[in-house]
Amino acid sequence: MKTAAYYTLGCKLNFAETSTLARKLAEAGVERVDFQTSADLYVINSCSVTEHADRKCRKVVEEALQVNPEAKVVVIGCYAQLKPQEIEKIPGVSKIVGAKEKFEVERYVSILEESHFSKPKIERSHIKETRDFVSSFSFGDRTRTFLKVQDGCDYFCAFCTIPLARGRSRNPAISEILLQAEEAAKQGVKELVLTGVNIGDFGKTTGEHFEDLVRQLDGLDLDVRYRISSIEPNLLTRNLIEFLAQSQRFVPHFHLPLQSGSDVILERMRRRYRTELYTERVNLIKSLMPEACIGVDVIVGFPGETDALFQDTLNYLQGLPVDYLHVFTYSERENTTALRLDGKVAVAERKKRNHRLRQESDLMRSRFYSKQEGRIRRVLWEGSESDGSMLGYTENYVRVRAPYDPLYSHSFQDIRLLKVDAQSGHMEIDVHFVIDNKPVTA
Repeated sequence: MKTAAYYTLGCKLNFAETSTLARKLAEAGVERVDFQTSADLYVINSCSVTEHADRKCRKVVEEALQVNPEAKVVVIGCYAQLKPQEIEKIPGVSKIVGAKEKFEVERYVSILEESHFSKPKIERSHIKETRDFVSSFSFGDRTRTFLKVQDGCDYFCAFCTIPLARGRSRNPAISEILLQAEEAAKQGVKELVLTGVNIGDFGKTTGEHFEDLVRQLDGLDLDVRYRISSIEPNLLTRNLIEFLAQSQRFVPHFHLPLQSGSDVILERMRRRYRTELYTERVNLIKSLMPEACIGVDVIVGFPGETDALFQDTLNYLQGLPVDYLHVFTYSERENTTALRLDGKVAVAERKKRNHRLRQESDLMRSRFYSKQEGRIRRVLWEGSESDGSMLGYTENYVRVRAPYDPLYSHSFQDIRLLKVDAQSGHMEIDVHFVIDNKPVTA
């Protein structure tokens, strides 16, 4: 039997798609093996959000060929769609597959029967031809699955290449997603993470709405909880927030891209909201769900971001009741409108600003965790770690640790949070607090 190993770069959506592709190839007789194992075929699902992601792809190709120099290497994903000519120059790549073609199993099966080529084959259509939605979800970990509910984007922000790499916004029918959620629950999955490129834009294909999807998922009688991976603030409506606040299945955890706390920069970025709306959404979440965790995406060093405008972002974030940051350093990407903007920020300054916001994020998370001390939370435990511990997340995204107990692995448990372990950053719990999943009175 032929074997294939997979490596995923980038977002949760990529992980869902890699898992789906691996299942398709397994059905075609290509067995999945670990990436560190010698395989006949290595499939690298690439990302191209930043220059770092491009460099990482090159490194992964090298690592695969170190394990098996005779293997075939196929690169798919955003980097493959955007810059196939760059990938052509990476020694050892056999085939480069674009967005439209990446789920066509025969492309992978056929290459296993072919000889090595002096030059990689490029199988890639223009992105305008990528119109179909291919359902995907990750599987293999019984704890959670990433469920793809939407693909593509119509926003064309000034810094972003995703519309060029994935095409226009599209989605399956809600009925199809409900069937996938039910199937995942039957397989023992306990958490479904709704993922996509711009999931709040759900419905472009079917005339439905993201709120419709949320309400119908919430209505299923399943022993699962749902988490929304990320949603644009302008698409997170007041009605949706109010519904999520009373839901027993959707967790109080939000990831809201901000990108800048300066309205001047938001306009230059071509974002579809300003800080007033963002503040309104955050405050509404915290007023209805005081224990909710809110994460924020921020880009530093965008063209035109002066010292004063960066300080505006820092001041704005310090005044918001948010709980952690994902900080990205702006990097120039081909075919984006940001390349035509003046006010380029020196790379050294970009890195300095990134470091400053990461420090701020550490403070935010520390404050949030401290507020959780003594609280009763429901954690979903994962597998064991090498040090004999098990890790998990509470519904509001607090990372917790406890001695490994096989009775609770891959299951929910009510816990009392004690304190933050300074070394690991995880919350320690009262291991004597729960008996048969019922709180024990002090």
